[in-house]
Amino acid sequence: MLSFAPFPLRLSSPYPRAGKTQQALRAEGSVPAPPPPLPKKNSRSRSRSTTKRKSNSQSGDASAMAEAAVVVRQLLRRTQGGKETIVSLLNKNVRVIRQDHCFLLFEDLAKRDGWLQCLEIFRWMQRQRWYIANNGVFSKLISVMGKKGQVRMAMWLFSQMRNSGCRPDTSVYNSLITAHLHSRDKTKALAKALGYFEKMKAIERCRPNIVTYNILLRAFAQASHVQQVETLFKDMEDSVITPDVYTYNGVMDAYGKNGMLREMEAVLVRMKSYGCKPDVITFNTLIDSYGRKQAFDKMEQVFKSLLRSKEPPTLPTFHCMITNYGKARLREKAELVVKKMDDLGYRPTYVTHECLIMMYGYCGCVSKAREVFDKMLAKGHMQVSSLNAMLDAYCMNGVP
Repeated sequence: MLSFAPFPLRLSSPYPRAGKTQQALRAEGSVPAPPPPLPKKNSRSRSRSTTKRKSNSQSGDASAMAEAAVVVRQLLRRTQGGKETIVSLLNKNVRVIRQDHCFLLFEDLAKRDGWLQCLEIFRWMQRQRWYIANNGVFSKLISVMGKKGQVRMAMWLFSQMRNSGCRPDTSVYNSLITAHLHSRDKTKALAKALGYFEKMKAIERCRPNIVTYNILLRAFAQASHVQQVETLFKDMEDSVITPDVYTYNGVMDAYGKNGMLREMEAVLVRMKSYGCKPDVITFNTLIDSYGRKQAFDKMEQVFKSLLRSKEPPTLPTFHCMITNYGKARLREKAELVVKKMDDLGYRPTYVTHECLIMMYGYCGCVSKAREVFDKMLAKGHMQVSSLNAMLDAYCMNGVP
């Protein structure tokens, strides 16, 4: 029989012994020393870590979008020449293609007049497992169809959206209004746009935003409906929406097109008083408006202010000045604008040449207009509008 010699067990109590302090017991080794406190993060370090996480996520999103753009470019390159259809390429890359790729395809194809291909991609998306009907997809497609003048297709997509269970919101209605405004019958389009606008105000989730007002203001300004522009602007001021530079530009454009220079200047003063900084569109609107009324001193003053500002002139800036000088038969001044344009390093486009043809036509210099036209023909920059400009120059001067 085995026997074990007894040995004393020392059970260390977690509680300090009577008569000895915690510090003395720690010195003996009976009580372990507490772990050192963790360093406290101050508010700056926390904000830095948060900022770092945000920047990392943003950089990740940017890199993902860059990769998607590369894939889209490769797909579009392979469709050139009609060798492969976009749907067949999507099927071959079905494991890679997602909604982000389709959105980029919509944007690229819209620029190339490929609205039918956009519909094919949409049909392909609907067959994929990852597809979920949402307002973003329909809003984008309605916008594409509208820009290409396919109002019926835009309306069909709107009905498809509602049938799929999606509820229209402000962005969808904004796209629908824009689509109607691209139709040929402008009177009917403006009436439809106002109808949707009133409907939006009655639905909580579809209330008009700054984009809605700017779309309508620009449309009515281009149609020279000053009274409706004033009504919309007042309606906007009565709401909680704050006007931006696009709003003021739209109102000034309406007044400028109708020769109401005092009202236009009053809006400009108001715009500056609210701390809204004019952009190049503001300057172009002022230049064109003063030029239409042949207030050339003010037009030239605005142009000088534009050159001193941080906003660089655009080609439409020069086109407005050339055209308006031409209408006043100030050929030398128009030619000085062309020289200034060249000095600043701007390359003329076919629109620039058309403005020159019209300017020489107004000034009775048909031979000069023909020189510009022949140069365009030699360089292969000819457009249908260029032929129309040359014909107008001949007709203005009674040349058979």
